[in-house]
Amino acid sequence: MFKIAKEFQFDACHMLDGHNGKCHNLHGHTYRLLVEISGELVDSGSSKDMVMDYADLKAIVKQYIVDPIDHAFLYHQDNANECQIAELLLQTQRKVFAFPCRTTAEGMSKFIFDCLSKYLPVSMIKLWETPTSYCEYYRSPK
Repeated sequence: MFKIAKEFQFDACHMLDGHNGKCHNLHGHTYRLLVEISGELVDSGSSKDMVMDYADLKAIVKQYIVDPIDHAFLYHQDNANECQIAELLLQTQRKVFAFPCRTTAEGMSKFIFDCLSKYLPVSMIKLWETPTSYCEYYRSPK
């Protein structure tokens, strides 16, 4: 079994409505995302002896994660206050992206893992919210 990984970066803003701290306010981050996939080597074709071509990995992560959330307001779709802000931003042609969870590093990591698992053999997601703070998400072996 091999593991390969590719790193991405995107900027976004969010808030944690109801949080007892300064992240209760609207603020932004430059996120770093590491996507790790695992598998055996391809045995034929142009990707022979690779787990996957890094260009293919990049294209999938950009399409399903980076492009939709880069420079967007990230919000929890079940939070009334965050939805109200998202609606105002949409009315003024701003970019927003709804998450089914709070936009913590933990929630976002699991969401990204679940989303990309539909297209890739994801083994781990690591998401840095700041240069010194990250969350790592992986599924325990069954």
